[in-house]
Amino acid sequence: MLDIKNLSVSYGAIDAVKGISLHVDDGEIVSLIGANGAGKTTTLHTITGLVPAKSGSIMFNGQDLLKTKANRIVTLGMAHVPEGRHVFTRMSVQENLEMGAYSLKDTSHVAEDLDKVYTYFPRLKERRRQLAGTLSGGEQQMVAMGRAMMSRPNTILMDEPSMGLSPKLVKEIFRIIEKLHDEGITVLLVEQNAKMALSIADRAYVLETGRITMEGKASDLLHDEKVRKAYLGA
Repeated sequence: MLDIKNLSVSYGAIDAVKGISLHVDDGEIVSLIGANGAGKTTTLHTITGLVPAKSGSIMFNGQDLLKTKANRIVTLGMAHVPEGRHVFTRMSVQENLEMGAYSLKDTSHVAEDLDKVYTYFPRLKERRRQLAGTLSGGEQQMVAMGRAMMSRPNTILMDEPSMGLSPKLVKEIFRIIEKLHDEGITVLLVEQNAKMALSIADRAYVLETGRITMEGKASDLLHDEKVRKAYLGA
């Protein structure tokens, strides 16, 4: 379980996140939606130790993440699929995926885990020797997701997985998020594509200029008048 209480994050004099509280229970998909600059990515970066918090607490399965180094957080069973994908462009697809397993003490399952990733993403198997920098945006997104899966996480944080992708690929990526969820993986999903994010989530939070302004069952928020006007173009 991920439990965030009264989290505030600043960049110098600018308050990016202002006292937010949210929780993600085991086995849930929880979406965090909001406009550009609302503080969604900053929230994920603070959870994974990339940005320091000003105040508040982040507990993950009993561990205080604000007192845990970023490189240790992945060993606790949390993986991060960053915005913009961030693949290693001069490495092959397979080398990128193998990098995801670097934190595992027991590497005896790496070949088996690679096969599993290739089952999810057959296109990556076809291109496994290709340099990741030569792939399309959608394929790079698949590499980033596969790399996260290689660390055998129980929780995956995903930051804007649909960004820059065609509608067809967006559907494919979201289908895979649902498959991961069906396997028991917990997902915290940050997404500007509110309709897709709410359609697969159990619960959701709306973040506006660093504050959570709405929360509830995703199905309720999907039909909420304010949410529809602000994020669904209705």
